Amino acid sequence: MSAAPIGRKTWLITAVVVGTNAGGNLFLKWGVGSGASWLETLLNPWLYLGVALLMLWTLSRMALLSRADLSWVLPVTASGYVLTVLLGVMFLGERVSGRRWAAVLLIVAGTALVARTRPMERRA
Repeated sequence: MSAAPIGRKTWLITAVVVGTNAGGNLFLKWGVGSGASWLETLLNPWLYLGVALLMLWTLSRMALLSRADLSWVLPVTASGYVLTVLLGVMFLGERVSGRRWAAVLLIVAGTALVARTRPMERRA
C-alpha cells in the first residue's frame, strides 16, 4: 500500500460519515422521543430511518477507516457531534447551555487543527 494525501473520494466519504451520524441520531431521537407507548415507538417510521442512517454511518465509517489514518478520521468526523447539537436545537427545540456551546467550540477547534495536518490516505 502506498500513502498519499487525502483525495476527493475520501472527503466525500467523510461528509457521508458526518451527515449520516448526525441525521441518524436526530431521527432516532425523533422516533423514540414521542412519549408514546413502546409499541407505538417500535412502529414509528422515524425510528427505522434513524436506524437505517446509523447502519449507513457504520458502513461508511468502515470505508473511511480503510482509506485514512485513524488519528485523522476520528477528530475530523467528530464534527458530526457539532452538527448533531445544531440539529437538536433546530428540529427538536433543545436548549443548549453556554458551557455546552463552549464544548462544541472546542470540538470545532480540534477538528480544524486536525484537518490542517497532512493526513495519509491508504490506497490499494
